[in-house]
Amino acid sequence: MNAHPDRRGGTAMRLRGLVRKEFFQILRDPSSIAIAFLMPVVLLLVFGYGVSLDADHIPMAEVTEQPSTDTAAFLAVLRQNRYFDLQPVADMASAEAAMMAGRVNGIVHLRADFGRRLRAADGAPIQVIVNGVDANTGRIISGYMQGVWGQWLQQVAQARGERLNIPVDLQPRVWFNSELRSRNFLVPGLIAIIMTLIGAMLTALVMAREWERGTMEALMVTPVTIRELLLGKLIPYFILGMGSMALSVAMALFLFHVPLRGSLWLLTLASALFLLVALAMGMLISILAKNQFVAGQAALVVTFLPAFILSGFLFDIDSMPVVVQLLTHVIAARYFVAILQTIFMAGNVWPVILGNALALLVMALLFFAVVRRRAHKRLD
Repeated sequence: MNAHPDRRGGTAMRLRGLVRKEFFQILRDPSSIAIAFLMPVVLLLVFGYGVSLDADHIPMAEVTEQPSTDTAAFLAVLRQNRYFDLQPVADMASAEAAMMAGRVNGIVHLRADFGRRLRAADGAPIQVIVNGVDANTGRIISGYMQGVWGQWLQQVAQARGERLNIPVDLQPRVWFNSELRSRNFLVPGLIAIIMTLIGAMLTALVMAREWERGTMEALMVTPVTIRELLLGKLIPYFILGMGSMALSVAMALFLFHVPLRGSLWLLTLASALFLLVALAMGMLISILAKNQFVAGQAALVVTFLPAFILSGFLFDIDSMPVVVQLLTHVIAARYFVAILQTIFMAGNVWPVILGNALALLVMALLFFAVVRRRAHKRLD
């Protein structure tokens, strides 16, 4: 009758010993600490400041054939906004040469009859030429220029005491990200990419390191069960990963000023669930690859790259081909990106959070089942 309590006590003691051993290993091997805490800082700084979908201070060549008070008034409006950085040039040939050389992204051409045509019924002749190599930037420039032009025409009409006849009066309202800062959208998604990389990399090297150093054979002859061995490897790196998540969230809130409109506890629970999926994927890689270099490369290819491209972090999933959209459903980061962006930008939107959390739970159970099946206490 006392066998079961003793067995449970022995299991707890062995598990504590394994966890303690792994923590000592982490302290002796600074690479794990660097992956958990240095890598998030570097990636957030690089992507947070270096990657932006906002178009500010776009270099534009400005060609004015005949300067007048009208052209000066329009150009003043252009120079006042933060979207354009006008560079006056003498003629169209010089402007086209500057755009061909990549010094400017577009040309604003005001013709000689600008003032006269402004007072005519068919409007003023203004020509905007956009470099379409980067299609996204080209669309942004066109939209910004149309907005500035409409705003200036409204000011001209009001100055004359007239009403500007516009067939549709647009009053845009932006939800969730009223400032239209791409950083508010990118940083939460970047946290998901970082957690994918950290979770997979931390555990992908664990078992492979034991095999390379010859310590796995010693573990095999101990009373430690395979379940205890797996838990002893996962628990320390789960704690390390959650610390990395806390650091990433703190940087998002206090360094990049991304709003957190949802619950912090809900964010913590969702992060813990996703981290379990990432750790399970890394553990599976570590079991299959008994070499640290191979395990590290496999972790990058199998987890980081699909998460970066197919999670919706940078590229809209709805804009992808149908086959690729179907493929994204097996990418765990897709569900975590949706949860993070919802909690940060919109709040506790339960239909979105619960559906994606359920998908992560299913993936976690599936990966851990495969890990348990593939992990054996033998040397083959």
